Amino acid sequence: MRAARLIKMVLLLQSRPAMTAAELAAELEVSERTVTRDAQALSEAGVPVYAERGRAGGYRLVGGYRTRLTGLARDEAEALFLSGLPSALREMGLEDAASAARLKVSAALLPSLRDASTSAARRFHLDAPSWYSEPETPELLPVIADAVWDDRVLRARYRKGRGGQATEAARELAPYGLVLKAGIWYLCARAGEDFRVYRIDRFTAVEAAEERFERDETFDLPGFWEERAASFARSLLRTEVTVRVSERGARQLAYTGDRAAAAAALAEAPEPGPDGRRTLTLPVESLDVAYGQLLALGPELEVVAPEELRVRFTEAAERLHEMYR
Repeated sequence: MRAARLIKMVLLLQSRPAMTAAELAAELEVSERTVTRDAQALSEAGVPVYAERGRAGGYRLVGGYRTRLTGLARDEAEALFLSGLPSALREMGLEDAASAARLKVSAALLPSLRDASTSAARRFHLDAPSWYSEPETPELLPVIADAVWDDRVLRARYRKGRGGQATEAARELAPYGLVLKAGIWYLCARAGEDFRVYRIDRFTAVEAAEERFERDETFDLPGFWEERAASFARSLLRTEVTVRVSERGARQLAYTGDRAAAAAALAEAPEPGPDGRRTLTLPVESLDVAYGQLLALGPELEVVAPEELRVRFTEAAERLHEMYR
């Protein structure tokens, strides 16, 4: 533990002209007294750490000293490629590895480039979770993430369904990759001969086995996820409704339901009639879901069919008229 801290202290001093005891203590998460002892230990070991006393004093390396201890460990290198996802790194337990990797890269750069990481962090930030929901880290995510990194077989219990319809089943999986979508974690894994997608928060128990699986190097995680996500979205659209929309309603349609389905329906619709409205057939999940989504367009949309949904819109319009009369 102390050896790792001493190495980190050298790398910190190598990446900056000088640092105060307070700055080093904050970076190393120790007391200033510990920083003093560590600096003395480094000096006795032949590392030229020079301490400047006084109000503007601090620690620095003398004579352009540079350590060769900047080689990246495997977990640090892997974490570095995820460093644009700070929340994801934290949830997978890779925050310390990413921090060490960034520090080593910074120490290896020319002095004129050492502010590059800070400059980028001040200008760009990725916030993955969606609005209006508080993301929760699945308790079993770190264990699953370790199995993904190590190509270890995962033995798990997985919950399907909700409420009284929920059932649990045992699964033996080859965990290929993790996906963070709108604040929700998913596992892409091979079960038998098939690749499937599992929500991490529906695992009730997981155990990484000692044996490793042989990874199919042709497996393309981004491509697999894109295809499955599109297939899942299409599978939800089990019925159709016919509607007439104004020009403004056509622009708003993409924000009320499935964006791709709305775009396809508009592309296939005929030109607007004399009243400026277009008639189109729109795939929807169900009539109940369509009622909630399409009602948001108000007078910009008219339901033509099915009659059951048109009646519900008529009743809603009459209630609104009575309320605002």
